[in-house]
Amino acid sequence: MDLTRTNYSSGAPLEDKAGYSRMVKVGPFVKIGGTTSVRPDGTVFGEGDAYAQTKYVLEKFLGLLAQAGARPEDVISVKAYAVDMKLGGEIARAYTESFGKIRPLFTMVGTTALNRPTQLVEIELEAIIMA
Repeated sequence: MDLTRTNYSSGAPLEDKAGYSRMVKVGPFVKIGGTTSVRPDGTVFGEGDAYAQTKYVLEKFLGLLAQAGARPEDVISVKAYAVDMKLGGEIARAYTESFGKIRPLFTMVGTTALNRPTQLVEIELEAIIMA
């Protein structure tokens, strides 16, 4: 099995500044680190709207997965961190629209804060490229 490592960026300004990759692929294994709805220009998409922020992050994930040669069906686990568990319904609705038929593992965890007060959700993803 070829376990070559490839690092990917989403274009978020903090990635270069802090020295991390948004996504790492090692062989067929793909992990996307905690991602919020920060646009490449540094602004937050969907301020105050957990559904919009979740959709934005999941769409960003689908683009990154495609770059790595992965499909949505390769996703095995998604973890969301919500600043208020009362937002869980909106986060789950956006998640279900993207992954409800694939049914990967899904965990939602409450947290007291994210990097900016306008960020409501942060999401991680794991995939194994099976095709």
